[in-house]
This record gives sequence, C-alpha cells and structure tokens, in this order.
Amino acid sequence: MHDLQGLDAILQPMSPAIGALTREVVTLIAGHPQLSGKVMPGWRSVNFSHAKAGYVCAVLAQPERVSIFFQRGSLLSDPDGLLVGEPGKKGRILRLAPGQAVPDKEIGLFLMEAIALFA
Repeated sequence: MHDLQGLDAILQPMSPAIGALTREVVTLIAGHPQLSGKVMPGWRSVNFSHAKAGYVCAVLAQPERVSIFFQRGSLLSDPDGLLVGEPGKKGRILRLAPGQAVPDKEIGLFLMEAIALFA
C-alpha cells in the first residue's frame, strides 16, 4: 500500500526537472511488490518500508538532485560504487541528477538485498 498523497506539495518548490526525476524514482520503488510508501512532508521525502525488514529507503527531493537513502546501505553489495556515505555510518545514498539515467536494475538489486538482509 502506498500513501503518496502530499507528493505534489513537497515537489511544488522544486524545479520541473527535479519533480520529474523524483516521480520517476518514486514510481520505480513503489512498483516493488513488497514495499509500502508514505510521503513525509517534514522530511520532503517518500519513505518505503517492508512488513518484516522495516524501514528500507527514502527518496528525497533536493534543489539540485534526488537522493535515495538506504537505511542499511553500508551492508549492501555495491560493485559499481554507486552509493556514498560517511565511514562508520550505516546509511548510504544514491544521488541522481536531472538528465542522468536512473540505474533501474541496480536500484532493484539494492531493494531486494536490503529486504533479504532483514526479512
């Protein structure tokens, strides 16, 4: 189940390019059958969780980019080095800029692994 009511409001102050990229990423992640999503207006994000694995990731619309924050990203396999994060922190971020191809396959693999680790 997805509660995406409020997505328009958090995207309203963003550029059309950021809005379109955010919608593309949210639609991609919302298509995962085991995840539920909810708009979090205070964080300007859409958070996704799994019934057993808990909080998996969030999509954050930012002025220059869209970020996907993976809660336990430091545990995910990342052979292409797509995820960034601070040493010692468990979360990792995939940053996307308008015009950049969305790595659909890699995001799908990150989601499946994140769920499998804790479900």
